Amino acid sequence: MSYPPPGGGYGYPPAAGYPSAPGGYPQPTSGYPPAPGGYPPAYGGPPPSSGPPPPPGQAFAGGAMAPGGYPPAGGYPPAGGGYPPAPGGYPPAGGGYPPAPGGYPPSTGYPSYPTGNAGPPPPGAAVPGFTAPAMPQPPGQDYSGGMPGQYPQGGQPGYQQGGYQQPPAPGGYPQAPSAGGYPQAPAGGGYQQPPAQPPAPSNIYSGGSQPPPQQPPPQQPAAPKPQAPPPQPVPPTHELSQMSIGGSNWAPGQTHGTVVAAPDFDAEEDAKILRKAMKGMGTDEQAILELLASRSNAQRQKIKLQFKTMYGKDLIKDMKSELSGDFKESVMALFVPTTEYDAWCLNNAMEGLGTNEDVLIEILCTRTNEEIAEIVKVYREKFHRDLEKDVVGDTSGHFKRLLVSMTTANRDENQEVDYEKAKKEAQELYKAGEKKWGTDESEFNRILACRSFPQLKATFDEYIKVSQRDIIGTIDREFSGHVRDGMKAIVMCVRNRPEFFADKIHKCVKGLGTDDHTLIRVIVTRSEYDMVEIKQVFLNKYRKTVWQAIKSDTSGDYKRILQALVKKN
Repeated sequence: MSYPPPGGGYGYPPAAGYPSAPGGYPQPTSGYPPAPGGYPPAYGGPPPSSGPPPPPGQAFAGGAMAPGGYPPAGGYPPAGGGYPPAPGGYPPAGGGYPPAPGGYPPSTGYPSYPTGNAGPPPPGAAVPGFTAPAMPQPPGQDYSGGMPGQYPQGGQPGYQQGGYQQPPAPGGYPQAPSAGGYPQAPAGGGYQQPPAQPPAPSNIYSGGSQPPPQQPPPQQPAAPKPQAPPPQPVPPTHELSQMSIGGSNWAPGQTHGTVVAAPDFDAEEDAKILRKAMKGMGTDEQAILELLASRSNAQRQKIKLQFKTMYGKDLIKDMKSELSGDFKESVMALFVPTTEYDAWCLNNAMEGLGTNEDVLIEILCTRTNEEIAEIVKVYREKFHRDLEKDVVGDTSGHFKRLLVSMTTANRDENQEVDYEKAKKEAQELYKAGEKKWGTDESEFNRILACRSFPQLKATFDEYIKVSQRDIIGTIDREFSGHVRDGMKAIVMCVRNRPEFFADKIHKCVKGLGTDDHTLIRVIVTRSEYDMVEIKQVFLNKYRKTVWQAIKSDTSGDYKRILQALVKKN
């Protein structure tokens, strides 16, 4: 599309073309004719033109102005500085765009404007004084053949004369300097392409011959790979480090205590040591705790009997009179048989006002059938009371039913797993809890109290597949209070009993203060059963040892006897 002149009557661009100005770019016969003075015209009249009269608003010869305005008679852009550049500079010195008498810029460079209040020079006026530095062509580049993708200009093949043209900004486009400016390429073509790269091998479709195969560059020797650190010494209990906290590798009977029976045990000699430690003024607590922490519970019972035989005195009464505080409670717990100590803890939890439900859960929900049956028997012998009746009198609701189920000591202990039953009872648990409005607590109680630990573990695994939830999460959502804690304790012992007791120890020592009674009970009762596993789980889960936890929360002989029982890792 071309811009028709407002007045009409002649075409755009003029048919006769724009003649080249002296020294300007060579133009084809049909190109835009530049005026000798460029655009805009210099003072003194319009430039001569061999084309049609200028449109309205432009000056005729002699200075007369034609009515109208834009575009100028010389067209846009002027051909005097056409593109691609011709020899002699870009733009030419004699036909710049817009040139004025003397050229813009002059052959001596860019003008310096006068200072003061004279104002800017009129359009086209030359102000001498400023010379622009030359702009060298980048090294290795030759633009004599034109820029890549550049359209050919007027007269060259493929160029259409009637394309869209944009109007110049007021005052015309400023041109680059001619003298000392950009070096120009020959007029015969545009900028040359950069030097050609070595030809790529012709493909199978080109029909050309294949170049000789290139030799691969010599390979550099590979950097040495970083070496793995040497393996660290494996501790004796390295198998425990592989134990899953979730309990997948834990099994009853595969546990280890930190307190073991002394190989060269002599009850009489040990009785003498204890007598000497308590005789006279003061007490040698260090001798007492070192001896007790290195003897098993069964050996301590023999020492107690031997002491009475040798000195006719009750060792426990003498200890009570010589010791005090938490250290005395720890020593008394060590001299009591394990099941008797559990029975004493249960009676103490329900005696008087209030009930310590955490003790009931810890003992009744974690012990085996044999241990619970022995506890019930000892409880009756020592306190002349029935354990089940005391539990019923001190608890209520579904929590009471759960504990009564535990006191029966009637859990199935068959180690064989019935996987079909596990799938069936997983569905029943899902229907009793997550799948219905409300909860059927009796169904949970039945399965958790009757099935063996291996069977329950298979059931809990199937429950995840059925409900896409973990049984612990379901118990948290469906239950509350102590019955929830009791059921979670059973699940924890099914999966990993040492983890349950590691959590108990952590709860005793975290925060302000220490739950000394629970700490003593857990360490004394587990020291011969699974304290090695408890320590490992505690370290994996809480990033410190049980020995260090005891050190930071206890003191004196009480601290030393607990540390002697758990031993350092």
